[in-house]
Amino acid sequence: MARIRIAGGVELSRIAYGMWRLANDPDTSPDHVRAKVEACLGQGITTMDHADIYGGYKVEEIFGEALRDTGLRRRIEIVTKCGIVRPSGRYPGAAGKHYDTSADHIRASVEHSLRLIGTDYIDLLLIHRPDPFMDHFETGNTLDALVQEGKVRAVGVSNFRPWDHELLQSAMTTPLATNQIELSLEKHDAFTSGDVAHFQRHEIPLTAWSPLAGGRLMQDDGTSLGIALDKVAREQGVDRAAVAVAWLLAHPAQILPVLGTNNLERIRSLSDAMRVRIDRSTWFALYTAAMGRDVL
Repeated sequence: MARIRIAGGVELSRIAYGMWRLANDPDTSPDHVRAKVEACLGQGITTMDHADIYGGYKVEEIFGEALRDTGLRRRIEIVTKCGIVRPSGRYPGAAGKHYDTSADHIRASVEHSLRLIGTDYIDLLLIHRPDPFMDHFETGNTLDALVQEGKVRAVGVSNFRPWDHELLQSAMTTPLATNQIELSLEKHDAFTSGDVAHFQRHEIPLTAWSPLAGGRLMQDDGTSLGIALDKVAREQGVDRAAVAVAWLLAHPAQILPVLGTNNLERIRSLSDAMRVRIDRSTWFALYTAAMGRDVL
């Protein structure tokens, strides 16, 4: 499995395993979760993507139970996110869903994640959503301090537009290492909106959530995109998922797809995308099929 080095000297696997749906599996036992991690490691997928809010603020704890007393922590990189607050057992006093990028909230979230996962540090911490009430100096200083203290190795953002990224970065000494955005053959507007170009210009790798569009790209619906995906899949001996992920991997912006599934057999095939060859003509054939028209 290829790897990418991001700011802070952290290395991530070219494909990350996403924990968004981990709590939805009927079996959340430590043994079953460890089997998923081992299935990833067997392919060289070492980057595990979390957020404090996943599973109603339960996923980090489930994952931490699986890691305990195993030595697995030394073999993986942990990504987690903070900044979303909603009424829950974690925040029973919250009046409604909102964002919080204050120093107190970020620090409390990091300490909680460290405790639940059972680790001394987080490899990559992301601010989960752009906060319209953000004090970028307060947020930036807090992220800088967490890196200096060794509680996180690298920091980044998620779902930020270029101007949100520039605002936060302007108040920091630590370079923001990535932006995690929704990106797929179905959700491809970032390639022309300036979002991908901004991060490519600054040589900041993007991570892509929902690279299979929530599974919709796997549906056999007879669309032009489905036909195009099936053609490449037949030619290269893989399934549609591998082709759709390879389409992102092929882009020169260095995009890291985050793939989440609870099915062990599907987990074992996540790396199939690495052996799919997507040249320029193939990339555009899939892109134009996704748009439903030729490029202008």
